[in-house]
Amino acid sequence: MSAAGASGGGRRRGRGGRRAGVMAEINVTPMVDVMLVLLIIFMVSAPLMTTSIDIDLPVARGGSSTPSNAPPLTVSVKRTGGTCNSKVDLYLGDTQIQESELEAKVKAIGEARSEAERVVFLRGDRDVCYTDMMKLLGYVRNAGFKANIVIVPEQGS
Repeated sequence: MSAAGASGGGRRRGRGGRRAGVMAEINVTPMVDVMLVLLIIFMVSAPLMTTSIDIDLPVARGGSSTPSNAPPLTVSVKRTGGTCNSKVDLYLGDTQIQESELEAKVKAIGEARSEAERVVFLRGDRDVCYTDMMKLLGYVRNAGFKANIVIVPEQGS
């Protein structure tokens, strides 16, 4: 038995009889890449998880199960001349009516409809004054209807 056999077969490795050293360096670049991606994800998602206004939302209930067969009620206003509050034509559907008859006719239609069907679409001409539209909105609301003001987007010319 020799001392050379106990030390690994008597072969010499490298210079001076030492074994090659183990590489003790860590490649940091992939770790930095992963950390930057995680930082970006947290920076984007953190503002989405916070709420600044605490709101108690209502619970939605199902509407009527029977579909509505009544056509939607549409009231249109067209300015025919003069300045604000001077001359407008009112149309209930396609029929022209007088301003004094509007509230009574809308109330009569509302009595024949269910609560869910009491919605009026208000359409106003481009030249109709704000006061005319608000007066019309008041008539519709007094008749027991909910009003949706229809805004048609401008068409490209």
